[in-house]
Amino acid sequence: MKKPQLIIDSSLPYLSTLAEEVGEVIRLDSADFTSERIKNADALLIRSVVQCDEALLKGSSVRVIASATAGFDHIDTAYCEGHHIHWYNSPGCNALGVVQYVLSALSLWSIQRDETLQGKTIGIIGVGNVGGRLAKRVTALGLRPLLYDPPRVEREGAEGFTTSLDTLLAESDIITLHVPLTKDGRYPTQGMADRAFLKRCSRRPLLINACRGGVTPSMALHEALDKGWIRDVILDCWEGEPTIDGRLARKAFIATPHIAGWTADGKWRGSRMALEAICDDLALNKPKGLWDASCLPTPSTPMIDLSCYPKGERVRRALLHTANPSATTQELQATPQDFNRLRKSYLFPREASAYHIVGYDEAEAQLLRQLDFNLS
Repeated sequence: MKKPQLIIDSSLPYLSTLAEEVGEVIRLDSADFTSERIKNADALLIRSVVQCDEALLKGSSVRVIASATAGFDHIDTAYCEGHHIHWYNSPGCNALGVVQYVLSALSLWSIQRDETLQGKTIGIIGVGNVGGRLAKRVTALGLRPLLYDPPRVEREGAEGFTTSLDTLLAESDIITLHVPLTKDGRYPTQGMADRAFLKRCSRRPLLINACRGGVTPSMALHEALDKGWIRDVILDCWEGEPTIDGRLARKAFIATPHIAGWTADGKWRGSRMALEAICDDLALNKPKGLWDASCLPTPSTPMIDLSCYPKGERVRRALLHTANPSATTQELQATPQDFNRLRKSYLFPREASAYHIVGYDEAEAQLLRQLDFNLS
């Protein structure tokens, strides 16, 4: 039987031999996905920078699209469904990477600002793959989570969702956003953190956006920072990216080029979830070793010795060891016009489960396990 033709974004890692086991493989740079180049493909394996719409797909033989990303707003789902093209995303593939980014950023903020996290309230808006995992881990830093997700409340009931938006904005010392970008429906998120939203923040919170740039309008953030409605921002996602507001980047405590979910582990999960979806859809035998994690790189310093740090800082220092956003922030603030270059050159860190910790006490051991570290 003739193998199906798979066209794969060449930047997708960890598929070097696996895809060839199931199909005739062509690798293209993201910018080279054109209607002419993909017209004879059976399946596309893509990232979010490839727009799968009528302009790309019309007249092609594409039967299935799989994106190695949690989001799917780059896929025209209505067009695909109207033309019998099956599409898949990779929900949750990068969730732990985003959680690691937020926890590491909070650790850096608390140390550099000399702000304790113990006893502070963190409002989590969007309690899906990322927000749900984050809620289970923030208590390791001494934070009290408030959870707000009205679409989930409508689907599942109010149990487990702890607050209204009014309460969250009134009580939160930190607000972190983990919502999809939506323009329609009862709860649109585009422009959610607008002037009115930010002005209602009672405790001058730290605001974190590690979801989508369109959720936080730049001008509203400028005004909120200038007028003291919020005390700091941590931004990984930007309105209008890759052309971002350089002045806002320089105001931000942390400014990174949309890399929050970019861990080696998350990239590995996304690539394999996408290939697995295509195999299932086209009834192909899955390659051996599809979920063999031995291909992941070993961290340069996989052992973290916490004995040299003060007890009150040890858990935060462990998180910073896995992913410290300081250097990337300095680069983006200096050259915001290099957003794409900095994003492409970013070195994927490993997640906490790749590290072993020594030099902790018994009280810290429970917290470190909660954060997925291995203890020696």
